[in-house]
Amino acid sequence: MLTLKRLAFYIFSCFLITAALFAGWLYHHYHREIALPHTPYEFSIQSGSNLKQIAQQLVDEDILPDTWSFILLSRYLNQDSTIKAGDYLLTENPSQISLLEYLIQGDIRQNIIRFIEGWTFAQFLETLYNHPDIRNTTEDMNETEIMQLLGATESAAEGLFFPDTYHFVKNTADTEILKRAYRIMQEQLHAAWALRVESLPLETPYEALVLASIIEKETGLDSDRAEIAGVFINRLRIGMRLQTDPTVIYGMGEQFDGNLRKKDLQTDHEFNTYTRSGLPPTPIAMPGLASIRAAVNPATTKNLYFVAKGNGESKFSTNLRDHNRAVARYQKQQRKQN
Repeated sequence: MLTLKRLAFYIFSCFLITAALFAGWLYHHYHREIALPHTPYEFSIQSGSNLKQIAQQLVDEDILPDTWSFILLSRYLNQDSTIKAGDYLLTENPSQISLLEYLIQGDIRQNIIRFIEGWTFAQFLETLYNHPDIRNTTEDMNETEIMQLLGATESAAEGLFFPDTYHFVKNTADTEILKRAYRIMQEQLHAAWALRVESLPLETPYEALVLASIIEKETGLDSDRAEIAGVFINRLRIGMRLQTDPTVIYGMGEQFDGNLRKKDLQTDHEFNTYTRSGLPPTPIAMPGLASIRAAVNPATTKNLYFVAKGNGESKFSTNLRDHNRAVARYQKQQRKQN
């Protein structure tokens, strides 16, 4: 008959043997190769996913055999909150422990989308909707509905999204890119506005954005940007019309066939800065940071006119007589080149 002491020893021995066997099984379980559905195998960890959601996703995709062992391993190694969101590519069958290390390191495949300075919102959306790794949720919405969805105070979307290269996880919703681009534009615009020079003929950051969009479209050479900004600021100060072709072209929309005619400059509409004074009602494109900064920190100049030389540079003038001479000269040069 077993004594109490022997019974306790027996139970303890069984516990140790069981624990050793379980530890050995776990070691093998964590280090044995997992057979993927195929290789290479691509999958994505979405931003904001917690450990349980990640484990369940990996089981659903036939990467992991179960959720509990992966969760246990992550928590034992104190790595339950260090898994990085992103797109991953497995080129060979992993073990659970090597898979966890891979997800912790965040050696992810980068998905990118780039929006160019000077693009219109229509071009922005076209690029966004045509990207194969972005999930479209706003394609059937109009501009006002998109802005409301973003929680924006503006109803017109033009110019309000920052042109840049954005990295994202595969299957990210288009709204996430829109929100980021809108937020960054707000941050950059207000940071520049806070550092503006005194006595600008601009009342709000939005007016600075409108002017910056015109500067963006008029600048062919970066070194001319501040001087072009100075010309427009001078015109606004004295009440002179901006008389800039890009605003007219923008207002014409699909009617513009690539050739701007005299009658187009004389046809009045809200974006025609030849027939109307002041700034147009909205930006005409997405300005880059350099144009935003130029709008609020223009060059100090007496120039009121400029004309493109045809090589990206601009010729600046302080009076109409010199400007007309410059126009005649460079138009003649361009006709010879054509």
